[in-house]
Amino acid sequence: MVKHQPLQVYERQLCLSCITGIYGCRWKRYQRSHDDTTKWELLWSLVLLFTFCLLLVWFYFWWEAHNDYNEFNWFLYNRSREWSDGTVPILATTAAGFTYIAFLMVLALCHIALGQQLNLHWLHKIGVTAALLTTIVGVIYINETWRQEWDVIPISLQATGPFLHIGALAAVTALSWIVAGQVARTEKTIFQVVVVLLYLSVLLGLYVVPLYIASPCIMDTATLKPRPDVIGHQGAPMLAPENTLRSFQRALHMNVTGLEADVAISVDGVPFLMHDRSLQRTTDVAEVFPDRQMDDASHFNWTDLQQLNAGKWFLKDDPFWTVNSLPPKEKDLIANQSVCSLEQLLKLASYHNSTVVFRLRRPPQEHPCYHSWINDTLQAVQQSGIPQSLVMWTPDEYRAQVRQLAPGLIQTSLNKTSPQSLQQYGISRLLLRYNQANTQEIRNYSQSNINLSLYTVNEPWLYSVLWCSGVSSVSSEAPDILRKVPHPIWLMGPDEYCLMWVSADLISFAVVIGIFIFQKYRMTGMRSYNPEQIMLSAAVRRSSRDLNVMKEKLIFSGQPQ
Repeated sequence: MVKHQPLQVYERQLCLSCITGIYGCRWKRYQRSHDDTTKWELLWSLVLLFTFCLLLVWFYFWWEAHNDYNEFNWFLYNRSREWSDGTVPILATTAAGFTYIAFLMVLALCHIALGQQLNLHWLHKIGVTAALLTTIVGVIYINETWRQEWDVIPISLQATGPFLHIGALAAVTALSWIVAGQVARTEKTIFQVVVVLLYLSVLLGLYVVPLYIASPCIMDTATLKPRPDVIGHQGAPMLAPENTLRSFQRALHMNVTGLEADVAISVDGVPFLMHDRSLQRTTDVAEVFPDRQMDDASHFNWTDLQQLNAGKWFLKDDPFWTVNSLPPKEKDLIANQSVCSLEQLLKLASYHNSTVVFRLRRPPQEHPCYHSWINDTLQAVQQSGIPQSLVMWTPDEYRAQVRQLAPGLIQTSLNKTSPQSLQQYGISRLLLRYNQANTQEIRNYSQSNINLSLYTVNEPWLYSVLWCSGVSSVSSEAPDILRKVPHPIWLMGPDEYCLMWVSADLISFAVVIGIFIFQKYRMTGMRSYNPEQIMLSAAVRRSSRDLNVMKEKLIFSGQPQ
């Protein structure tokens, strides 16, 4: 006796096999399931989502922190006493980790869209855990060593916020396809209500986010102030060694309006330019004076300092990855740079009618110029012949006496105080890090006739935001880059932004409603057919050679009589 049993028709589902295989190592059909995802796997899905969000913020942070990479490397140097670009391994691992987690997120969304059970493979679970822990350790490290840099996120959102909002709105709108499919597919009313409410909450939240986006670049274009002046911070340290004559010459070629330097005082009372406490990083002191390479720079006399080379380190370390772009003649000039005195800088600035601002570091207490450091510096200023109106005087010590001896100096403060306090002490300029003054404070200083300069501004987006905020000048390590910014990167009137915002919300809402209606109609249509009809109709559309269809299966229950 022969029994006939109909066999289902199977299509090759290569795409589905790849999705489930890569995500959960379920390459075979019998390994896949349409059952509900287990609670354990749901927990891992939440861990994956949290890791993705954390890495997204971490990646964004390092992308926008590009303005301050040199500052970060200098912090690392102070800890290890060895110069290296510590941002390279961080960027490489962050990019690799974010790409990996984003790929897993896409696969998880594909599982949900196809109605497949989530089952993350144990190797991926190890990878997700490693990415999560590594990122958390990185966040803690930055929070301990470079906490002020977190301010770059809200500042950068002033430039990117309106566009990130449009991107997020597009992404959440696209997710409506998956959400609508899940709602239409399930028969549990409570599940449908919860999913729809959660999705609508996120969507409506995005619709009103622009109410909380504040950007100085959303303004009436007629009220835009003149382009901020650019001061060469340590000259042009991306093109020549910092605090050398060649660096300041290159900065002046970039049409800067001022020069900024760091000043120390030698043991014989000569003010010279040096950023670090020691000479180890920016000179060849280890070769010329190997026994004194860790000594304070101010413990050298001017004769010893003139013996040091202050340019070869730049060609060797290439701190800004720019050496390969320099012509051979420029490299020769750099290789012959020496330690620069304050008087040399002032004479150069005077010749070009350029403003000079310098940060004066007081010598150690045992230094012979510990008490005379202000007079020594003031004497160098007077001997240089530079007009006093071109010098911004920053030391707070003995400011009243300095004002009496040199009344023409521009009194400048490095400490953030109210405009009223600055005016009370006769201070007309203020020099702050760019994260120390928000848009409203910048405008308050401007209204009080306080000339505010912010440092260190290297990126066009940051320069544009500060320009729209009304800052009068910025100090930059990249004057060659900022000179290519003749106007803010983007500038939009409030009415234009409102129109863009409302239009995006209306389009998103219409698309979401359309997708929900279509998915409901689609799922209703699919339920009107039985599985056998669906599979047979699919078989008719494909060639028999591709499907390898077996029409029936013979099962022998016993021997024929």
